Amino acid sequence: MLDGKIVITCACTGAETSKALQPALPITAEEIAETAVACREAGAAILHLHVRDENGKPTQDPKVFRKAIEMIRARTDIVVEITTGGAVGDTADERLRPVIELEPEMASLDCGTVNFGDEYIVNTLPVMRAFAKEFKARKVRPTLECFDLGHVHASRILVKEGLLEPPYHYGFVLNVPGAVPFSLDALDSFCRAMPEGADYTVMGIGRSSLPAQYAAIARGGWIRVGFEDNVYYSKGVLAESNAQLVARAARLAREAALAPATPADVRAYLKLKK
Repeated sequence: MLDGKIVITCACTGAETSKALQPALPITAEEIAETAVACREAGAAILHLHVRDENGKPTQDPKVFRKAIEMIRARTDIVVEITTGGAVGDTADERLRPVIELEPEMASLDCGTVNFGDEYIVNTLPVMRAFAKEFKARKVRPTLECFDLGHVHASRILVKEGLLEPPYHYGFVLNVPGAVPFSLDALDSFCRAMPEGADYTVMGIGRSSLPAQYAAIARGGWIRVGFEDNVYYSKGVLAESNAQLVARAARLAREAALAPATPADVRAYLKLKK
């Protein structure tokens, strides 16, 4: 555990949120880099990165990721965690390409198939194994994203097969329509299923975002906020920016006598590659 500190991640764009839903959504590489700077200053240590093409559509094109990462790197030391979840309909090969070509510090690794509203995202065990092998070969630290209790147990198969190495970091995604609703009981079940010594970030989708932050603080987890998960600051009130959501998470942490971890803390604790 990070003694006396809590890691805050900002998922600033996502694949499903639109400008129509949230006018402040960062889409271009320039907007994402500006957001990364503001979120780092507000207390975030990790930026969870989705990118969009010139038409604002989600893409897994490594060239688009590279441009955004280079612009972020030029301005801030925030840890960049790229998505391999992609968007509904992306193939496994498309989702994995940025890891193979860019070899980032961190990336998400979905640990099972899940309903996603009226759609679904497919992650079979063979797909998970293929992703884990590429991550391990390139020393990319995975965030093991779990939308269901079975996903946590599936991740342990990868551990048993030697495809994952400690320290293990999980991302528990709760309240996706069609998946597991957020509740303290659900979070406790996920936590009990983790390998011993693992850490986790709680991701509360939609109206569960703020309760999930309180739960993370109370239970020793880490926090994720951002427009991928929730576009509102309070009921019916759109957030002004991703940084506003980060700043509130940092304030809640400090009120609980926890300091927001720095990117340097995360790099040392999760043993990220240089």
